[in-house]
This record gives sequence, C-alpha cells and structure tokens, in this order.
Amino acid sequence: MELTENDLADYLAAHPDFFERHAELLAGLQLQSPHGNRAVSLQERQMEMLRDKMRGLEHRLTAMMRNAADNEALSSRLLQWARALLLAHQGDPAQVPQALQAALQTTFELPLTALKLWPIRPEFAHHDFAGGVSDDIRTFAASLAAPFCGPNAGFEAANWLSDPQLAQSVALVALRQAQSGQCIGLLVLGSPDPQRFTADMATDFLAQIGQLASAAVQGLVAA
Repeated sequence: MELTENDLADYLAAHPDFFERHAELLAGLQLQSPHGNRAVSLQERQMEMLRDKMRGLEHRLTAMMRNAADNEALSSRLLQWARALLLAHQGDPAQVPQALQAALQTTFELPLTALKLWPIRPEFAHHDFAGGVSDDIRTFAASLAAPFCGPNAGFEAANWLSDPQLAQSVALVALRQAQSGQCIGLLVLGSPDPQRFTADMATDFLAQIGQLASAAVQGLVAA
C-alpha cells in the first residue's frame, strides 16, 4: 500500500510527539525559502512564516487605521452639513433646498448637485426644485432601495445638474417621508472624477445624507 502525503500529514497530526521522539529528523530537515533559492531549517522557515504573517497583520492594521481616520473625517463633515441644515430651517423654508445643496458642495467638495421634490405644496410650486420631473424619474426614484452610484450613463435626472457633461460619475439618492416611506424627491450628486461614485462603493453614508435631506424638506411637500 502506497503512503500518500495526506496519510503522512494525518499521522503527524495524530502523533504530535513524533518529532520529540525523533529529534534528529527535525534538526536535519531542510526546506525551500520563499525569499530565494536556498535551503533553510524548519525553525528558520517557521520564523519566515511568522514574519510574513506579522507583515500581513501590520498592513491590515494600517488599512483599518486609515479607514477609521477617513470615517472620522466623513462623520465630522456630516455633522457640519447637518448643522447647516438646522440653520437653514430658521429662515425661509423655500431656501432650504438651495442651502442644502450649497452646504453639500462646500462640505463634501461636490461641484455638481441638483434636487427636485414632489408633490410640492402650492405655495412653493414656482420654485426651481418643484418642476421638470417626469413620471419616469418619479418611478425610478421610488424604485431605489439604496442610493445608486456609478458612471453618468446619460440619466435624465443628471440633466438637472448645471453642467451634465462635466459629471463623469453620479450618485442618485431618493428622498422619502419618514412615516410612510413615500418617495418625495431625488438628490443628484455629480463629480468630474469617474471614481468618485462607483457601483461597488458602500452607500451607507449616502443613505444617511438622504435621510437628513428628507427630514429637512418635509415642510415643502404635500402630505
């Protein structure tokens, strides 16, 4: 019966004291180093494996620290933006959409933003945020379970931006009533950077922006 590598591995796993009883074999083992064409002892090979593992852990820790710093910066910007929304609420309600967009542009360095709301209360129907919304856009916005991110593929809503051709990537964020969940608007964010909004990016932060924006404009839409 031929002994396979799996048989040998199973035997050594079942008899961890094998090398204690045969120490001369352990001392004489020579393995190939992954860092060059040379033979190393088992102990050296184990040390190299541990060093490689430590380097991997260090890289992961560095990435985690970088992500934590990025998240802290985003949270701080979100707080600044929420503060701007609260201050805007102290004035004319019709100015909230513009203040909301202006704060987004300065706080998050977004050169292109647009916002449309529906159904608008009659006293606000003459404002820019009240018109130019097709039934297709309303249906699309209502279908968004999460913010859409990706390249600007000629979306109709992207034409709301001041310079649609400049927007290489976009984020489309549906606004909803807090109680019913009914769609009441669409926030469009555009960037000349094609990597600013990508299909594989996390959208939790954009969803928070949508929730805050929805709360800020509730008084402009019909119940």
